[in-house]
Amino acid sequence: MTPGSDAGLIALFLDMLAAERGAARNTLLAYGRDLEQASGWLGGGLADADAQALTRLSGHWAGLARSSGARKASAVRQFFAFLAAEGLRADNPARDLASAQAARPLPKSLDPADVGRLFAVLDARLHADPDPRTLRLAALVELLYGSGLRATELVSLPRHAVRPGRGFLVVLGKGDKERLVPIGSRADAAVAAHAAHVPADSRYLFPSRGGHLHRLRLYQLVKELAADAGIPPERVSPHVLRHAFATHLLEGGADLRTLQTLLGHADIATTQIYTHVAARALVELVNARHPLGNGARPVA
Repeated sequence: MTPGSDAGLIALFLDMLAAERGAARNTLLAYGRDLEQASGWLGGGLADADAQALTRLSGHWAGLARSSGARKASAVRQFFAFLAAEGLRADNPARDLASAQAARPLPKSLDPADVGRLFAVLDARLHADPDPRTLRLAALVELLYGSGLRATELVSLPRHAVRPGRGFLVVLGKGDKERLVPIGSRADAAVAAHAAHVPADSRYLFPSRGGHLHRLRLYQLVKELAADAGIPPERVSPHVLRHAFATHLLEGGADLRTLQTLLGHADIATTQIYTHVAARALVELVNARHPLGNGARPVA
């Protein structure tokens, strides 16, 4: 292999991820940055690196957060697996490349009472002055908590994605994969009220300055609402509302496979971060319903 060919090979690798695996744009950008950085650390010789060079490389990310280090190691391992599969290398020195194991923290969520406080503030605003901005905020929050949409999926919804009375919408999620997302009656009504103020020829349901509402603005709106509800803003974000959607569904009896479909997770392992919720619900069920549980009397 010719030294200095890293850039072209990285581009080929990213093309493969996009074409064959349907990798999301953000994943491609992250892997591209990681591999370009690794190439820089090795003086442009990443594709020609041996096991010793890769060991030195792993030392560069030793001080990073475990999630960042794990992602960088994964990018390098997949890159070398690609080179070997394409016959561009006879060996794969990255096969046993060590990385810090990414610890999966439990997802942050909100108690139902906190969610109730958010909606109480929204309801008060709607009752006092249902102007277009308040209607938009109500539609955004109803969809975040009521359907579990990702922030990017939400702000980029097409103008006619939600059709009154249909009960579901089709979302284009990560990796350009479509999924059906249920829409409750509250969210349906909130979106209809907001959509009445959106031009019929608008491309997006939440338009802003020729495009759609920016994800950062959505974060700001949600945190402002939290502050008005007396909840510390750092505890609330669009992602936290998505987690609350998932957590409260599980507590209500939903199973992980159903939740995986609703959230658009490609791998059930991603959804399994919620198993602590399911386990707690099972314990409560046994305590309440089992003949020898805390909440029941032994059978005579």
